[in-house]
Amino acid sequence: MSDPRQQKAFPVSWDQFHRDARALAWRLAGAGPFEGIVCITRGGLVPAAIVARELGTRLIETVCIASYHDYQTQGDMQVLKPIAERVLAIAGEGGQGLLVIDDLVDSGKTARLVRDMVPKAHFATVYAKPLGRPVIDTFITEVSQDTWIYFPWDMGLSFQPPIRDGVA
Repeated sequence: MSDPRQQKAFPVSWDQFHRDARALAWRLAGAGPFEGIVCITRGGLVPAAIVARELGTRLIETVCIASYHDYQTQGDMQVLKPIAERVLAIAGEGGQGLLVIDDLVDSGKTARLVRDMVPKAHFATVYAKPLGRPVIDTFITEVSQDTWIYFPWDMGLSFQPPIRDGVA
């Protein structure tokens, strides 16, 4: 990512995120059924919980990947925890029948890494940027590549200066 001061800001409230995650569930309802959900942590935890509730899915697994090490720049990808073999065994060959969920696809690096693990899984994100869109199957809202999304779990209540002041 470039200097965050040169980016567009897209703050997302809890209410908005919940609405967007439910909209994702509506879209996914016709794409299933799914044997289970694999959420990419940490960002995928909240949307996976909402989608799992809406779709009635009980099997929820995590794949833990670290890529943003300072919340601003994407570094080397590190798989901290792979998808459990037991979950892979329940799904079909190549992860067919699994739904992989994340909050955002940005460059697509994380999604590509997970797609290598489960190439036949259905990939869904709440938000998508142009570079990452080809890697996923379903998303709700597209934002420009130079937009930084501020998720509700990363923010507190504070004053936001007007755009005219040159601060994104």
